[in-house]
Amino acid sequence: MNNQAPKQFSDRFWLLWSSQAVSLAGSFAVQFAVIWWLTTTTGSATVLATATLIGLLPQVVLGPFFGALVDRWNRKLIMLVSDSVIALASAWLAWMFYVDAATPVHVFVVLGIRAIGGAIHAPAMLASTTLMVPEEHYVRIQGLNQALTNGSPLLAAPVGALLVSLLPMSSVLLIDVLTALIAVVPLLFVFIPQPEDSREADQHTSVFADVAEGIRYLRDRREQMYLVVGATFVNFCIVPAFALLPLLVLQELSGGAYYLSLLQLLFGVGGVIGGSVLAGWGGFERRVHTVVLGFAMMGLATLLVGISPAAVAWVPCIALFLVGAAAALINGAIMAILQARVAADYQGRLFTLLASIAGAMTPFALLLAAPIAEMFGIRFWYIAGGLACIVVAAVSALVPTIAHMEDVESEHVTGSRAVCQRSPDKKRS
Repeated sequence: MNNQAPKQFSDRFWLLWSSQAVSLAGSFAVQFAVIWWLTTTTGSATVLATATLIGLLPQVVLGPFFGALVDRWNRKLIMLVSDSVIALASAWLAWMFYVDAATPVHVFVVLGIRAIGGAIHAPAMLASTTLMVPEEHYVRIQGLNQALTNGSPLLAAPVGALLVSLLPMSSVLLIDVLTALIAVVPLLFVFIPQPEDSREADQHTSVFADVAEGIRYLRDRREQMYLVVGATFVNFCIVPAFALLPLLVLQELSGGAYYLSLLQLLFGVGGVIGGSVLAGWGGFERRVHTVVLGFAMMGLATLLVGISPAAVAWVPCIALFLVGAAAALINGAIMAILQARVAADYQGRLFTLLASIAGAMTPFALLLAAPIAEMFGIRFWYIAGGLACIVVAAVSALVPTIAHMEDVESEHVTGSRAVCQRSPDKKRS
């Protein structure tokens, strides 16, 4: 990238990122208010589970297809339309509340629209970042994203509760409309470059073929696939552990609701601080070393939670804070690696494919959580999760394919074109 590129795109990117950050924070607060309304109105666990499922399914089931569309269509237009549709959906629900006609079904419809919009908006934003930010700043931007992602839920509960106590639901939803508009307006003026499509001009493929090509793309790049497999393995082992955190607090640590809320708060604060540190520091020169550090730190901290005696209440507090910080390092560094290694016109498919895999692993892991915990105890999952992190850290540091993945010729972005740097005898899949 030429020397003028960072200056050329920096102001535009920060305008885009900050407006999207405001929209995301508003959405989290309003989402809390809507879920609380469902809770107080129905008192049904089935209704809440359905709401959670509606929020998860679009990403898991439709994510890869949305990614293919991101790589085909204009990314600025995708973000503009998705933000606008979400704003219209929230405005419609606000009207339904205003005329006292809102039901849980209306809420489900809007939650589904929001989930679909978010599932296609997120990869479009991620894939656009690589064309607007110099590669040396990818890790810093991902650190900011991690801080925002972890910080928004922390603010959502108190802000959402305040909104519900002060305003009717129709007014609360209008706040979501306002923050969505804050994201839409800059999109009308900000230039977002597009990658050059690597396909021949007369080569027309279906969306299904594009998804299959994205899968082959990842499969043929072993260093990236191994890193993704390692992260997925850790996710599979870690999810049950922290899903069972309330039981660990109650049965093993002799704590109550206050102690549980403190642990969850510290985990979120750790994520904010970890992301902020990554944004300021930028990680190691070799990004994979930041991943190794994150996995090792998460592994040791998770093990610490698993072996902590009930009499030492401060140990799990420190450990959960470190787990949150480590997760920010891992996620930020891995996303930066993929942004730097994956060709620009494949990034939509790859990012949504990874999100779908991670989302699909969650229910499978949770299915195993209870029976294994009943056989071996709740602490088993923390020990298993900690060991899994340490193993992945060791493999990432010692296996040359992963440890030296950044030495391999890469596909990267320059200006608004995707440039393939490969040896002459290698062909793009």
